[in-house]
Amino acid sequence: MTIKLVAIDIDDTLLDPHQQITALTKKAITAALDQGVKIVLCSGRPLAGVEPYIQELGISGRQQYIITYNGSIIQNAAGDILQQHTLSASDFERLAHFCQQEQVHFNVLDDQSNIYTLDHQINYYTLLQATGIKSGLTVLTEQDLPINFTLVKGVLTGTKEQLDTIEPLLRQNFGHNYAITRSLPVMLEVAHSLATKGRALRDLSGELNLSLDEVMAIGNEQNDYTMFQTAGTAVLMGNGNNEMKDMADYITADNAHDGVAQALNEFVLH
Repeated sequence: MTIKLVAIDIDDTLLDPHQQITALTKKAITAALDQGVKIVLCSGRPLAGVEPYIQELGISGRQQYIITYNGSIIQNAAGDILQQHTLSASDFERLAHFCQQEQVHFNVLDDQSNIYTLDHQINYYTLLQATGIKSGLTVLTEQDLPINFTLVKGVLTGTKEQLDTIEPLLRQNFGHNYAITRSLPVMLEVAHSLATKGRALRDLSGELNLSLDEVMAIGNEQNDYTMFQTAGTAVLMGNGNNEMKDMADYITADNAHDGVAQALNEFVLH
């Protein structure tokens, strides 16, 4: 089956260890676009953290698409939203209360790529998050509650060891109501129950009248799990999480050695 859509994760997949898109990867993506293949960046990042890369790759217009916030929002490259699954003010208060009890840092993102937190002592990982996606960071007070912005997802940040401890408890308390995923070892994300990369990829493929056999997904981490379940061809980066290996149809080179380009040359370009 000819692959007509390729969903590509950004961090540690599209980007090399220096947070750059290599020349070979860019060349392969350009060739795929020229061939009429949809290249869909599919990321936990909000739009502000994705825009520099779609501009660099020449992905533009209403016929190209982006999946952001780990599947919470599907939009075209012109910025029009096709679908979104968001959270409520009561979700914010429930999750914030849990995180305060467990003494883990918690922040949320709105639909404009802004980050908010009730924690007055901002930890290193939240600062890293805000810097990486070029987002504004606002510290809320009790007077700002209930929140009046559109809440897309929440993020727990901390050391890997801290989140390894908190994740089972978070899933026990909230797993039946929310989509919970580990986007990075230091970031644990909570979103609407329908907000997963896999669900968004399935919905977008249906919108484009593509069968899932015509879809390939390239990723590296646990938040790509549902994307691997959905796509007809699942490609794991050589630097990917070992727990994802059983889900992969193909293991490509790592992100320091043009793994995305290798996968595109193997399955897409002709």
